[in-house]
Amino acid sequence: MTNLIPTILCGGAGARLWPISREEHPKPFIRLADNQSLLQKAFLRGATLAHASEVITVTNRELLFKTKDDYAEVNLAHLPTSYVLEPFGRNTAPAVAAASLLAQKKYGDDAILLVLAADHLINDQSAFQSAVTQAVALALRGKIVTFGITPTSPETGYGYIEASGHMVVQFEEKPSLETAKNYLASGKHLWNSGMFCFAVGTMLAEMRQHCPTLLMAVEGCMANAISATAQGYEQIDLQATCFAQVPDISIDYAVMEKTAHAAVVPCNIGWSDIGSWDAIGGLHVGDANGNIVIGNLSNAFMYDTTGTYIQSQHRVVGTVGVNNLVIIDTPDALLVADRSRSQDVKHIYAKLKADGHNAHKIHRTVHRPWGTYTVLEDGNNYKMKRIEVKPGASLSLQMHHHRSEHWIVVEGRANVINGDTNLVLNANESTYIPAGNKHRLQNTTNADLVLIEVQCGTYLGEDDIVRFDDIYGRADSAIPSEA
Repeated sequence: MTNLIPTILCGGAGARLWPISREEHPKPFIRLADNQSLLQKAFLRGATLAHASEVITVTNRELLFKTKDDYAEVNLAHLPTSYVLEPFGRNTAPAVAAASLLAQKKYGDDAILLVLAADHLINDQSAFQSAVTQAVALALRGKIVTFGITPTSPETGYGYIEASGHMVVQFEEKPSLETAKNYLASGKHLWNSGMFCFAVGTMLAEMRQHCPTLLMAVEGCMANAISATAQGYEQIDLQATCFAQVPDISIDYAVMEKTAHAAVVPCNIGWSDIGSWDAIGGLHVGDANGNIVIGNLSNAFMYDTTGTYIQSQHRVVGTVGVNNLVIIDTPDALLVADRSRSQDVKHIYAKLKADGHNAHKIHRTVHRPWGTYTVLEDGNNYKMKRIEVKPGASLSLQMHHHRSEHWIVVEGRANVINGDTNLVLNANESTYIPAGNKHRLQNTTNADLVLIEVQCGTYLGEDDIVRFDDIYGRADSAIPSEA
């Protein structure tokens, strides 16, 4: 029986979907109207295929716990999962190489990898399964297969594949509008979906021929990685000093445009890369005026408004005399854009990042392995947070140089280490933690723990933290992250 290994590449920032998508909460974690994230949909898409042996996910190490939380909600069959953790992005070729080496070690050269993007949408699972069956058959004959989407419009944001049956004639870059119209009229061109299917041995042999430096670098990183295993679980943590030597290149440039073994499966599977707010709007049916409201419907008030997409969970949004807008409201950022130019939102994201503004990176609510914190107010020499700790979770044993903290429990029961003192705090009880005190917060109950934290000090940056012990393996991390 063929071992089929769905492999999910979960990276990128989703800059065109700012302000919902951010560096530490990227596009794959966006929840759609059915409350499933794009990542969860990708997992189910692969995990429910016949002969799926396990799911490999290649992602940034900072996204591991969010990824595991998403999978835990949908992996009801407890399919084995493995994670290759990158310290930073190096494009798709290194990710494919690492996943291939892991699958080769576990299943041999004949294992079939099905590489999926974490942030695409496929509406026709039956057609997708049929396309995968064709792709597996070609992969077993030594082909490296890509999935070509039958185009429905002259898109300029996608790469194209000129095809003749299953034969790839050539790969085409993102075209001009006029060229895209010619591609659509020719009937010979397909959108390049960025999904692949191949036997592990075939891919590694092609990499050894076409990008040997990259493959050797990734082999070295895998050999020196920190590994952890448990029943149905494996984690491969690539080290930053090693991974920095790996070339930054896509699998298309590294292999697909050079190999003589490329093949394509043309398909019509209801595919979208959900690359803009206009694409998100296209998933919904508008009202009589073409308006779409996502979130709290009672918070949107529209007068003489048409063709407008509004997403707001909390604040009231009012519109008067406007047409064809995208309005995305979050607690700390507001986007207003012409719907036809929603692809250009990436320029706002790029400017925020260039200016060092945190709004490109984090939301006001930040996810951590143990739960979440929400910044309620950030003032001169003080900061207020709402902290929610999951049942059985624990923050690290830590210390701050520049700030003191006040913890007030509002819901649940907290076990607290504060210097040399161990405390149990219930609702409406509090403790004060001076700067320099070792401290830890634990939730040993089976209910959520909620508290308010008030920080006071001359420096309140998230990097003012020294970890002494951490159940999530972050005690010696070089990457700052709160608690």
